[in-house]
Amino acid sequence: MSRDLSSRHILPNALPVPAIKKLAGKRIVLASNSPRRRDILRTIGLAPDIIPSTFEENLSPASFADVHEYPVATASHKAVEVYERLVAEDPDNAPDLVIAADTVVLTHAQPSTSQTDYTLLPSVGQELLEKPKDKADNLRMLMDLNGQVCEVVTGVTLAYPILTAPGYGIHSIDERSLVYFADNPQHFLQAYADSGEGLDRAGGFAVQGMGGVLVRKVEGDYQNVVGFPMASFFKLLDVLVEEDDDFLEM
Repeated sequence: MSRDLSSRHILPNALPVPAIKKLAGKRIVLASNSPRRRDILRTIGLAPDIIPSTFEENLSPASFADVHEYPVATASHKAVEVYERLVAEDPDNAPDLVIAADTVVLTHAQPSTSQTDYTLLPSVGQELLEKPKDKADNLRMLMDLNGQVCEVVTGVTLAYPILTAPGYGIHSIDERSLVYFADNPQHFLQAYADSGEGLDRAGGFAVQGMGGVLVRKVEGDYQNVVGFPMASFFKLLDVLVEEDDDFLEM
């Protein structure tokens, strides 16, 4: 296989652990145009090709018994679409690893007492919040979240070549974080919605941007709320190299 550009996928700051060493000389692709996901991957020393998926993201959340499976399924479709497209376009420069992700925000039930752990609350009645349709929809989401707690769920799927049908293997994880919103005055929410920052973000806010002023605290992986669970992804690579004989072997 041609690997003319592969050297640029591993940056000098990458930790020299077995998974990173095994990725050396491999073609890595991020199936997303998100600058946040790109930057988070660069933090751990990966500089993948950016090839957004054309998957329509038209799955029905209601079709999943557990709504947490929904972003994982969407990420899997994204990864497979990009992998199959690149193989068809140029079999001699097929990707060795396609990384795809999907992030959603879920409204969260409130505990009956302050001693109740949020992780023990049922998921019944959770509303799924994706990207707002417009600024009015963004304001509606922010008003629903104001003073409340939401759950940010990111599904991550890796696709890579294997010898058996269908020619690729996939592994997926989901990461869940809780975001506690402050009890903000409405003019804060209106000003933020008018800024437009939240329009291309699940849940209608960017915790790493101006949206951070609306948030009291984050419980769990902060990077997951930004858009990509860096620590869990890094650990997944390590586990796959250790336990999956097919991973990155072709």
